[in-house]
Amino acid sequence: MRKFLAALTIMVASLAVFEGCAPVPLPHYAAWKPKRVEELLTDSENLRQAGDDWERAWLLDQPSHMTPFRTHGGLGP
Repeated sequence: MRKFLAALTIMVASLAVFEGCAPVPLPHYAAWKPKRVEELLTDSENLRQAGDDWERAWLLDQPSHMTPFRTHGGLGP
């Protein structure tokens, strides 16, 4: 029974650490400055693109048809 409890304790502890539920939060970004800058740029670029994708999904990036000027989505004058 002790071996079973020890194995269960080790399994729960390893799952807590590897799933991000550790009692002490682990750092999200690297400690090495060039690597950390690259990670921050990647995250901010992903968040910027998420906003663009949201506008495209709801067709908010299209020209408005409520303008006083005649607009269409095609090319030309």
